[in-house]
Amino acid sequence: MSKTSRPRRSTLYMPGSNTRALEKAKSLAADSLILDLEDSVAADQKTAARENIARAVADGGYGYREISVRINPLSSPWGYDDLAMVSRSKADAVLLPKVESADMIRQAEGVMVQQGARPEMAVWAMMETPLGMLRAEEIAGSSPRLVCLVMGTSDLAKDLHASHTPDRMPMITSLGMCLLAARAFGLAILDGVHLDLRDDEGFAYSCKQGLAMGFDGKTLIHPRTIDVANETFAPSAKEVDWSKKIIAAHAEAMSQGKGVAVYEGKLIENLHVENAQRVVAMSEAITARAAANGQVQGAA
Repeated sequence: MSKTSRPRRSTLYMPGSNTRALEKAKSLAADSLILDLEDSVAADQKTAARENIARAVADGGYGYREISVRINPLSSPWGYDDLAMVSRSKADAVLLPKVESADMIRQAEGVMVQQGARPEMAVWAMMETPLGMLRAEEIAGSSPRLVCLVMGTSDLAKDLHASHTPDRMPMITSLGMCLLAARAFGLAILDGVHLDLRDDEGFAYSCKQGLAMGFDGKTLIHPRTIDVANETFAPSAKEVDWSKKIIAAHAEAMSQGKGVAVYEGKLIENLHVENAQRVVAMSEAITARAAANGQVQGAA
């Protein structure tokens, strides 16, 4: 599976200081979870939160859900110990906050290797500062371990002195720069959170806007928003059906020695087939996850 074909429609932040939330996450329909040690955890709870997450990841029970742990900055009093804990854990990825250079990724990777991180443990990067935006290309190409960029639009808006508007025009340039970098290096990229939990219409709009821009999914701060994100970022039945048909048409044309395929009057090239294969793979993965989630819910 490529870095962008794994479903990450909904990625929910869960505070490491809240053991009930860490347990509740096992029954939620989010594709991915970010177990958080940074912004959602007070300074006097950092060590306890780290222990909570270490225990929760070791105990397991999260099923198909992709588990990432957001650590504190390595420059902070807690960052190194956070990263050492994650490196020795069964987590799928470590999420690095406020990434502003390729060196920050490589420094973290060095610690991971030193601490015995599995080769398949991935790195995710928070993109949330003006300097991070300007160096998005450098960051995206920094390491094979890097698989996902995560937009931190709350901190970004603060640093830009920008407003949170419904159309997000004050941040469009920054979002676009990170999207370009992610796609240039074959990475996944997740849209930032929607802060107003009372604004259902605004949240739905931001999901649709994120999908139209090219994001793979949405980061979330409350379980009640999971279903809308999952529905919005899932391939539609029509899209899946079309994808299967052009894959078949292209395969038939190739078997007959034709260089290109034509289906319903449309020229089908390799680039169309590659995207169609990604859509079908994601649809199949989502179907499998839905079935697995049903089993988990039924067993609860």
